[in-house]
Amino acid sequence: MIVEARDVWKRYGGRVVLRGVSLRIEEPGIYGLLGPNGAGKTTFMNILVGVASPDSGEVLVNGRPPKDPSVRARIGFSPQDPGLIDQLTGFENALFYAELYGVDPGTARERLIGIGERLGLPRSVLARRVGGYSGGMKKKLGVIISLLHDPEILVLDEPTSGMDPGARRELWSLLEELRGRGKMIILATHYMDEAERLCDRVALINDGAIVAEGSPGELKRKHGPRAVVEVAIRGGVDEAVESILRGEAERIEVLGDKALLHVEDPDRAVPRIIDRLYGAGRSVTLLHVRYPSLDDVFLRLTGRRIEGP
Repeated sequence: MIVEARDVWKRYGGRVVLRGVSLRIEEPGIYGLLGPNGAGKTTFMNILVGVASPDSGEVLVNGRPPKDPSVRARIGFSPQDPGLIDQLTGFENALFYAELYGVDPGTARERLIGIGERLGLPRSVLARRVGGYSGGMKKKLGVIISLLHDPEILVLDEPTSGMDPGARRELWSLLEELRGRGKMIILATHYMDEAERLCDRVALINDGAIVAEGSPGELKRKHGPRAVVEVAIRGGVDEAVESILRGEAERIEVLGDKALLHVEDPDRAVPRIIDRLYGAGRSVTLLHVRYPSLDDVFLRLTGRRIEGP
């Protein structure tokens, strides 16, 4: 399966929501669209599955538009608003959508119960009317519905928003299993920990435009700050200690009895730092490594953070 977006633009009224978005996904795995709320992720996801149309540019799945029936049958979509019917139970909602997908009711019910148990929607909850569900419960049911026809491509728009921590971790585990089965998963999120754990590749999106793309590791190496090794030394950091550490860091900051060492490769630098200090008769009372995050990368590229103000 190959998913490709070519110079996609979208406007709502006088506001430009997507600005020439181009990307290509051609391998199974988890591809993340990471950016703050309002960055254009939902609009792009809606275009990707054929719910909306671009003003210009195009999205193709194996060379066909997403509205093509042969393409739609191969995609599972969980939008931010699952589109559930409050007057129906969880079972009834799921079986309604399963029929639209052409899934046998028995198969759909079996999959619904199995995944529901994993995500914290047991039979007793599925038997209740959806109008009484919390936002997180509705989100769980929407994700389950997107999986009922066993799609080749799974498109998830902020799937863990509103979920409790346990269900969030269980969904992560499920997505990792689906990746292992060769599924292509396209995930929109503003949660850094989610992208860091799950995504094989990530596109960072800000104000409707993709500002960088690559694996999390590649993005951090190319655009992120150096890792920081924080070392606390008994007796403090004097000139002799600074001299010992200078060859192991690109930059050193001294804060009381601590030294902050900015290094390119902490896995190589930390053993040498410890060896040199103990070799000089100095003892380390604390050592902590802060690795760069995707939020650090986003901040450097855009001047704003993904999460928070």
